[in-house]
Amino acid sequence: MNIAMIIAGGSGSRMHQDIPKQFLTVNEKPVIIYTLEVFQKHPAVDEIVVVCIEGWEKVLWAYIKQFALTKVTAIVPGGRCGQASIYNGLQEIGREHKPDDIVLIHDAIRPMVSEEIISDCINKTIEHGSGIACIPCVEVMLISKDRQTSEEVIDRDCLKRTQTPQGFRLGKLQAVHEKAKKQGVTDSIASCMLMIEMGESVHFSKGSEKNLKLTTVEDIDIFKALLLAKRAEWLKA
Repeated sequence: MNIAMIIAGGSGSRMHQDIPKQFLTVNEKPVIIYTLEVFQKHPAVDEIVVVCIEGWEKVLWAYIKQFALTKVTAIVPGGRCGQASIYNGLQEIGREHKPDDIVLIHDAIRPMVSEEIISDCINKTIEHGSGIACIPCVEVMLISKDRQTSEEVIDRDCLKRTQTPQGFRLGKLQAVHEKAKKQGVTDSIASCMLMIEMGESVHFSKGSEKNLKLTTVEDIDIFKALLLAKRAEWLKA
C-alpha cells in the first residue's frame, strides 16, 4: 500500500497571520485542502494520514467532510518539531500497515504538487527504497562563515534543492527514527536529512519549481498566480 502522510503541524509564524498557514483560505478554499485533493485524486495513493497542529483537528475533520476527502483515515497531533511530528504519524501508520508499505511524507503547505511528482516518488521508492523530490540548484552558492562575506564557492552541479514528497518503506523509516531516538538526534528538519545523519543514502525523484512551499506572504501571491494559470489551461482544454 501507498500511504501519504501530510505534515500540517506548523504554526506559520513567518506569515504573520492569526491562523496557521496551512489553514489560510485562498479562493475560498484552505491551503491544506488543495494539497489533500491532489493525493485524494491520485490513483496509486491508498490512504492519507494527516499530522495536524494541536487544536485544529476538529476544524480539519469538518473540511475533510465538506470536500469529501474519503482517503483520510486519521488525524494525528503534531510534535514539537518536524521530526517528532513524523514520528507521531509513523506510530499511527505502523498500527495498521506492513513494513514494506510505502510512506510518502509531504508538506501540507506544498499545494501545487502534481500527480507526476507523486508517481515518480512512488516509483523511485519501489525501485530504490527512497524517493526524495528534488530540483537542480541554478543559483551561485557561496559559503559565508560570518554570514556577511564570502571567499568560497560551492559547485552548484553537486547540489540539489529538496522538496516533498519524500518516500520510504515504512519499516526502514521506523527503524531510522528509533535509531535516532537512541542516539539523541531529535531536531532533523527533513526525513532525508535524518536518513543521511543515520548513515543511510537516499535516491532522488522528480521535483518542480512550481512545487513551492508557502512560507511567506509573497509565496501566497505566487500560489494565486499559479492557480490562475492552471485555471486558464483548464478552460482552454
